[in-house]
Amino acid sequence: MNTETSKIHRGRAILTVFLKEVKENLRDRRTLMSAFLTGPLLGPLLFVMLINLTLSRELDKAEKPLSVPVIGAEFAPNLLDALKAGGVVPGAAVADPAQTVRKKDADVVLRIASDYGKAWRQGEPVQVELFYDSSLREAGSSVERVTRLVEGYARQQGAMRLVARGMSPSTAWPLQVAQRDQATPQSRGVLMFAMLPYFFVITIFMGGMYLAIDLTAGERERQSLEPLFANPVPRWKILCGKLAAICTFSTASLLITLLAFAVVGQFIPAEKIGMELDLGVHFATHVLLLMLPLVLLLSALQSMVAAFAKSYREAQTYISLLMLVPIIPSAVLSFMPIKAQAWMYAVPLLGQNLGIMQLLRGDGVTGEQLGLCLAGSLAAALLAVLATIQLYRSEKLAIST
Repeated sequence: MNTETSKIHRGRAILTVFLKEVKENLRDRRTLMSAFLTGPLLGPLLFVMLINLTLSRELDKAEKPLSVPVIGAEFAPNLLDALKAGGVVPGAAVADPAQTVRKKDADVVLRIASDYGKAWRQGEPVQVELFYDSSLREAGSSVERVTRLVEGYARQQGAMRLVARGMSPSTAWPLQVAQRDQATPQSRGVLMFAMLPYFFVITIFMGGMYLAIDLTAGERERQSLEPLFANPVPRWKILCGKLAAICTFSTASLLITLLAFAVVGQFIPAEKIGMELDLGVHFATHVLLLMLPLVLLLSALQSMVAAFAKSYREAQTYISLLMLVPIIPSAVLSFMPIKAQAWMYAVPLLGQNLGIMQLLRGDGVTGEQLGLCLAGSLAAALLAVLATIQLYRSEKLAIST
């Protein structure tokens, strides 16, 4: 990158610095890869590929025959017939069912007691055992499928026993629960895309990270920051020009990401599992509006952190730690589901997270919520800019040793 610094005209200081930094960093391969390719394009592609892979595996397990080892199959032939009708293929018995599921040799193992037939003929309750490992997420659909078939068979046989005794099957169920699921196909998509807000924040972060490091710690290490400060221009104008360049790269990165999700999102077979996903123009426009103050906030924070470093590598270490901050709201909402309050939208990062989740659910964002989100994040961004301006006034900033 060119280390020579030309004289900056007083009246156009911010614009001159902005154009200089953008022009020079457009020639930097690492910055371009981070801002326009690695995160914005490959990120959404990999994200959607993982979603598609997960969905295809779940659909395959739900539709294809499921092999289940059965211990004591000879004691309950009718139950086995019911399982076969539901797509379950009884497999050979195993010696140790617990070890079988732990080793992932089978998702679920069914064991039928030897006294099953005797208890059944006497009209006594009988019990079958399902062995599975709940820590294995991929086994969940198989366990649910077998459980549903066994319970369905039990209800059917219970009703037949009542009929044989001249009683109505409803006698055994004096209370019936009518479920009224209020979830819409679009709101169910939130379960799958809960980490999408964090992904957008990281895209902004990565889009401007290398530029923020280079324009502060990088120039300081190359000793080109001191000649820049020697110009008869207030340092806050130089900072504003640099921040404008960082924000431009971050915004471009976000726009590419939104466009990529709008395209690849059409290839997600959400309708096959009763979900609806809309990542089109309406969604992208609102996400961009929610994220704009965050672009300035993250750019200022990155510049501030980089200003404490004396070398490019040291700044990378500091900013990598800063990258952990955006994950906090997503983690909090994942492990501690809370009902959104109005004031929460004014909290930077948290407000954006809540807003994007509402957009995914199809609820939309109200004018009040949007206003609080923009005002809170913008206020935090201005404070971060003012703090960075104070750092730029220090004479130590231009010294690399």
